[in-house]
Amino acid sequence: MWAVQWEQTDSHKRDQNTGTNYGHPLHSTVIMPFVSVNGNGPTKPVALPIGYTGVPKSKIRTLIGLPHPNPIYTRMQDLNIDQHLDPTPAGPEGMVVCFGVLSYLQLMVVDEIPVHNGGIPISQLTDSYGDDAAIVAGILHQFGQETKFIPSAVGNDALGRKVAATVVGLGVPVDVRIDPLVTTVAELSIADPSGARTYFYQRTPQLLATLDTADLTPLENASYLYVDWYDGNYVLRALESAERLNVPVFLNLESQYSNKEVLAKFAPYTNVCQVSADQPESEEDMDSIAAMVLETGIDTVLITGGRRGSMAADGSQMVTVSAPEVAVVDGNGAGSCFSASYIYGSLRGWGLEQCVRFATAQASLKCGVPGYQVTSTDEGERLAATLQTEVHYRSGSTRTRH
Repeated sequence: MWAVQWEQTDSHKRDQNTGTNYGHPLHSTVIMPFVSVNGNGPTKPVALPIGYTGVPKSKIRTLIGLPHPNPIYTRMQDLNIDQHLDPTPAGPEGMVVCFGVLSYLQLMVVDEIPVHNGGIPISQLTDSYGDDAAIVAGILHQFGQETKFIPSAVGNDALGRKVAATVVGLGVPVDVRIDPLVTTVAELSIADPSGARTYFYQRTPQLLATLDTADLTPLENASYLYVDWYDGNYVLRALESAERLNVPVFLNLESQYSNKEVLAKFAPYTNVCQVSADQPESEEDMDSIAAMVLETGIDTVLITGGRRGSMAADGSQMVTVSAPEVAVVDGNGAGSCFSASYIYGSLRGWGLEQCVRFATAQASLKCGVPGYQVTSTDEGERLAATLQTEVHYRSGSTRTRH
């Protein structure tokens, strides 16, 4: 038998100072198989609410059942989660659907990378989550953008229960599916002050295949679909649905801009793609990368270059934005923050230059804090207004803004 129970303190109250209502329904649920105890066999998986959002001091108790050899019995594990985010409001800009793997991530922040066969003290160690689709959904939610994350399943294991508790505690808008037949994806990410991250991960085809059974119904009301290239053929079903529904697609291409097989697979479905050009082995300049990607038929290409800044190009213009100086703490999630920020601006009708300025500013600010908490959109816009930008038009003219 499986069970989920929620408990909320201070619900349906109103903060006298801020006017904030407590006890609004949370956008996250856990979908769990329910095994009957009357001998009739298992029922269909069910989605149960696992809590309500609240402001500080709000406490949610989630009881996640563990299977017992005798189905009549259930052993429970208590997880205490403090909620900090309000539910995402619906808006005229529409909804963003992020589709991809949900993984458990342990984030380790260090002051320097140790020498080979050496060690270094850990500055911060945190339970977190991935992959990029999940991070983008969480950041868009913080921006106040209506968002839905459609994930792979997680396993009925310790890491699965940890990541389920983590995404709910952070307010990520997701229905978590728990499948006892798979093992939760695990990742260890080490962040250092250079802005680089070193990571180790474990994925299985069995878990990736759970994307094939994910419910794509939210796409029917979507204004954008976000996917990651590294989920391979498992995202094609979502891409085909988006094409049928005329939903624009944002593809995280990372460093695969010269991979002809990957481009041939995804370019026909993609409207906007994001490329990472901040790897040490990256030899091409950003102009050449942009031209290479646009030749595949993708409408807009975004390129992140780390300290070199960023670039965006479409059929009429090429925009370069200088990176601001920031004291780097954790580069994890900076690329996802750039993606989320571009989508946020695009849905509000901003032009290419304004979108890329904002994305560069927000991604830079994100590097100054550990984890995936981001600054407000107002603060991002203030920094964006100070960044040096050059716009080159296809007509041959150039505009520079300081």
